[in-house]
Amino acid sequence: MLNRGAVSSSTMALARSLIPLAAAAALCTGATASAADRTALLQSLKLPPGFHIAIEADVPNARTLAVGDRGTLFVGTRKGGSVYAVHKLADGRHEVLTIARDLNSPNGVAFRDGALYVAEISRILRYDDIENRLQSPPEPVVVTADLPRDAHHGWKYLAFGPDGKLYVPVGAPCNVCNEPTHALILRMNPDGSGREVFARGVRNTVGFTWHPATGELWFTDNGRDYLGDDVPPCELNRAPRAGLHFGFPFCHGGDIKDPEFGQLGSCSASVAPVQKLAAHVAPLGVKFYTGRQFPQRYRNQLLIAEHGSWNRSERSGYRLTLVRLEGARAVSYEPFVTGWNQRDRVLGRPVDLLVMADGSVLVSDDSAGVIYRITYSAPG
Repeated sequence: MLNRGAVSSSTMALARSLIPLAAAAALCTGATASAADRTALLQSLKLPPGFHIAIEADVPNARTLAVGDRGTLFVGTRKGGSVYAVHKLADGRHEVLTIARDLNSPNGVAFRDGALYVAEISRILRYDDIENRLQSPPEPVVVTADLPRDAHHGWKYLAFGPDGKLYVPVGAPCNVCNEPTHALILRMNPDGSGREVFARGVRNTVGFTWHPATGELWFTDNGRDYLGDDVPPCELNRAPRAGLHFGFPFCHGGDIKDPEFGQLGSCSASVAPVQKLAAHVAPLGVKFYTGRQFPQRYRNQLLIAEHGSWNRSERSGYRLTLVRLEGARAVSYEPFVTGWNQRDRVLGRPVDLLVMADGSVLVSDDSAGVIYRITYSAPG
């Protein structure tokens, strides 16, 4: 796939209302849209001054991202059952290769020691020496095959921590329920041995990361539904150690007692979020910005992909947000990239983030079926 031309923040305010309905429909179903439609999509997006966004590659249903030692971009999907590799050719074009097909919601991908790890709903697979075998991928090694099989909140995120352990969540199989074997984050050795529960009371996290200085786990969590348009908040959480409980199902947002399960525990006994996020925004990918391309004020601050609400009377989310920190304390929560929702017309849904070696940031979009690249150059 060819790289698309970048659109600067100074021109993005133009033509925000010019995207035809047919183009919007094509983008939201992951269908291939014309170059003009893609340009119109980019022009709808608003970024801070000096930031630019471009479409890096077209990848159907693009969800979680991981990068190999040689720069290969691996992309998991929730729908379609495929895992992709985006490989840069010598002439600068991008070739999108299919690594695996017919998997069960292979949302999570992670890379370590030359191998690609893929999380299905109930299994974790490993594809060894994958960057040398992109054209003919090997049969996978099954790391574990006994994770819960529930489809509700069953799609998995996957990442290696600084401790060398493989972390994977098990979402609640419901809107709200009391299932002690769910609503938690597991960790294990790379071969699947030594599995243990790292955190409990986590309704549905589909994104986590580690602080670049402290090594502490930070994660997003999706709040429960059907308490109202603005209640409860979604969450950004911090887990400085194993064994903490984050409140689900009895407490939401640190201080909201669940009307059905509130008797199971006390909000004061659970860990409150570092930052309450807007209700129903569906926060997924979260990353500390560790690059040097963006201005210094972004370094070691948190970027969050808010996938967007599905049952709120007016849509919320559909954006990237920035949480600024002072130590372990959040001091602001603000939009970073907006425009995927145009007057309740959805043009795209950001999912995951990846900070690249050059300091740019990749963003996946499973609705538009693309990978974006965000770059910065000083205005003027």
